[in-house]
Amino acid sequence: MSAEALMRPERVKNVIRVGEVVRNAVLFNFENRDGDDIVNADSLFENVERLFALLHEREVDYMLVGGVAMLRYVEGRNTEDVDLIFAVSDLEKLPELEIEGEDADFARGRFGQLRVDLLLTRNPLFDSVKRRYATTGRFVERDIPCATVEGLLVLKLYALPSLYRQGNFPRVGLYENDIATLVQGYRPPLEPLLAELEDHLSPTDLAAVRDIVAELQQRIERFQRGRDQGE
Repeated sequence: MSAEALMRPERVKNVIRVGEVVRNAVLFNFENRDGDDIVNADSLFENVERLFALLHEREVDYMLVGGVAMLRYVEGRNTEDVDLIFAVSDLEKLPELEIEGEDADFARGRFGQLRVDLLLTRNPLFDSVKRRYATTGRFVERDIPCATVEGLLVLKLYALPSLYRQGNFPRVGLYENDIATLVQGYRPPLEPLLAELEDHLSPTDLAAVRDIVAELQQRIERFQRGRDQGE
């Protein structure tokens, strides 16, 4: 796939406000019951706007992924945090981000009341996604470096085998629905994306991902036939 294809303009559903998405997710999560949660939710607008302002001012090389990035392309997604692909070396540019946990590939932190999940570029696939599947997303706060449809698909397909092994079936269902929605809505060529995963998944995991993709494509085709017959 050419670089031009990877960087092509996206057919975006709408322009969203990141702070509003995160705030609403916190408020409508029924596990967040006490008054502090509501106060914290109201501070999220300021946290989000300041985070992206500092990333821009300090010239941090990052990419927005996860649920907020998904909302550029599909409706109805919900998320309480901001997910970024990030280099470990850039963390020192943002001391305001308090890291609460870190392993080889991921870190979790807090920026004020905002939860921030980091996919670290020392994972070669995350680094590749940031370099090869990038676009500029227009949000209410500002224009933000953002993953393309293809980039989001690569990340979600990569995560599925691990989620299955963990038995995290609520997240498996969410990711598979995200994948099906992106594929149905945008029809990206999937073989180049599966080829991207060959160096990053075991043969067994890659075969499982191919099976999942085939099942999702069959489901989409059945849906399309049913809709066409209904018309």
